[in-house]
Amino acid sequence: MKKTLGRIYVLIILLFLYMPILTLIVLSFNDAKSMSVWTGFSLHWYQELFQSRLMMGAVVNTFSIAILAALIATVIGTMGVLGMAAMKQRQENVLMGLNNIPMLNADIVTGIALMLFFLMVRWPRGYMSILFAHTVFCIPYVILSVKPRLNKNTDKLFEAALDLGASERYAFRKIVLPELRPGIMSGFLLSFTMSVDDFIITYFTRGAGINTISTLIYSEVKIGIRPSLFALSTIVFVVALVVLITVNLRQSRQDRAAA
Repeated sequence: MKKTLGRIYVLIILLFLYMPILTLIVLSFNDAKSMSVWTGFSLHWYQELFQSRLMMGAVVNTFSIAILAALIATVIGTMGVLGMAAMKQRQENVLMGLNNIPMLNADIVTGIALMLFFLMVRWPRGYMSILFAHTVFCIPYVILSVKPRLNKNTDKLFEAALDLGASERYAFRKIVLPELRPGIMSGFLLSFTMSVDDFIITYFTRGAGINTISTLIYSEVKIGIRPSLFALSTIVFVVALVVLITVNLRQSRQDRAAA
């Protein structure tokens, strides 16, 4: 009885989570604009999506900013972790406390603060201001992902490689980087996800004439959402699902090979 109730409970949760997504996918193939009447299967909204310069521009802006911000934040965050490793424990703790503040801070406070900063230095708001803002709020997540990978064993292995005659650059490339690589990858992926998902900071730091997917959807809500946005959301969901399945299958194969 408990097992049956548990399965029903899990099923209800899955329905609440995925029914809206399934509904959105179905509506993206509806020939009519109506969200309540099905008039037939059509790819009209997908065609409109790829023909719309506004929507395709928002897609390009969203993913190009996310990739660049994640790359820059990953490099800066990794260098920050290496720098903190050379500090005294007290100094390192202070910097880690400062690093955690932006993650605990409300996004709207960060967004307004960055907007005021751009106004103060007279930096025109646009693509570069969004990229700068996303890089700034992604760096703490990279540091938090990379730092646990740098431990005392890494220092000992690095020093042992130096004692055996390896150069610092060679030892760093062969010892330290492989140890940090999982944290670097998770920091990059987390930064990419946070950037794509962000709305509030983007809204306050963007200028006129530039949109990301989130700000475009927000502006479309005021005049009525077109089903072409359903098509866009469907494509994003399917791509994310394919990537997730591919990564899991690859990981499972590696686990079986290791066993």
